[in-house]
Amino acid sequence: MIGPATKIYQIGTTHLGYLLPPMGNQEMMVATVRIPTEIATVSGFQGTPMVIRAVIGVAPFQLGEVTPQHVLRMAYSALQDARDADTRVGVYSASLDEAHRRRFQLLADFPQALAADDQLTLVFQPRVDVRTGRCVGAEALLRWHHPVLGAISPGEFVPIVEQTALADDMTEWVARTALAQIVVWRAEGVELALSINVSASNLERQDFTAHLVELAKQYKVPPRLLELELTESAILRNRHSAIERMNELRAAGFVFAIDDFGTGYSSLSYLEKIPASVVKIDRSFIQELSSQNRRSTLVSAMIGLIHQLGYRVVAEGVETQPALDMLAELSCDEVQGYFIARPLDAASFKCWVSRVESGIVTLGSKPNQRLDSSGET
Repeated sequence: MIGPATKIYQIGTTHLGYLLPPMGNQEMMVATVRIPTEIATVSGFQGTPMVIRAVIGVAPFQLGEVTPQHVLRMAYSALQDARDADTRVGVYSASLDEAHRRRFQLLADFPQALAADDQLTLVFQPRVDVRTGRCVGAEALLRWHHPVLGAISPGEFVPIVEQTALADDMTEWVARTALAQIVVWRAEGVELALSINVSASNLERQDFTAHLVELAKQYKVPPRLLELELTESAILRNRHSAIERMNELRAAGFVFAIDDFGTGYSSLSYLEKIPASVVKIDRSFIQELSSQNRRSTLVSAMIGLIHQLGYRVVAEGVETQPALDMLAELSCDEVQGYFIARPLDAASFKCWVSRVESGIVTLGSKPNQRLDSSGET
């Protein structure tokens, strides 16, 4: 407990630290730690109410075995764990600390990846028209091969990058690389829309529209060929700013798609106001889709609603023939997923499109007739 004789050390702008005497076990230590009532309650300054949410990070250590700097880092790691878990007290965990350190390393190394020419790449997953079986576009997906850690899943590094100022640099890299690829494909006689993911922070930039317009002019690519994908949460984080920016971009000729529909806030009121052309139903609704389960009723209702609002519907995560057949029956416009094709590098994607156009690969063909990520059948 903090008492009159306890020495309090200020170790950061809003971080205070103190030492506890040796205790028998961790449970006793946690039971002893308390947040003083004076800083755990609602306070105010000059009549302005403020809510103070204090948490404590506990770092057990043995004198002489670790440095003071290491103790402070362990305590900070435990404090972050407490915030993430929404608890008042967090105890240092080596495994969680390792995860924090990995995240910090990825963020520290990402600027180097942006500058390097051999770490970041784009792969392309085809989108196919259900009725005609023709490839009508693709989604550009970012991949990172770290020189030390190897392949880093986008599910790991993209969310943490999007929480920092690096989000703009990441979108810049993806947009430039995607536009350059569109230029190459057009020169080879392949003209398809390519979609890229855009984060909430991108839409909060006042100059985002002007910047994308300038990029499209530099590469001499019609804006209609660059589709911008946004999640529901990205739009609703700052709805006014997001819709304003989307209207600007649409007026400039860009096309929008709502990604992962059904997994965010799912507020139907925003759908009638956003200037999008495509809604992509999240893969969680498509997996194991068949006429024998209630999920088909839900997906049918979603497709009907989206169509009535004037949007084109894309189903993500199509992995089986029954799911594809059901989506065709439900009048879904486009499909995307492993059953159609895995994400392909640029050369393999062009080969895949050529084989689809020639009829060698068709929608609904057997899995061993499809192209894998290397472009081979």
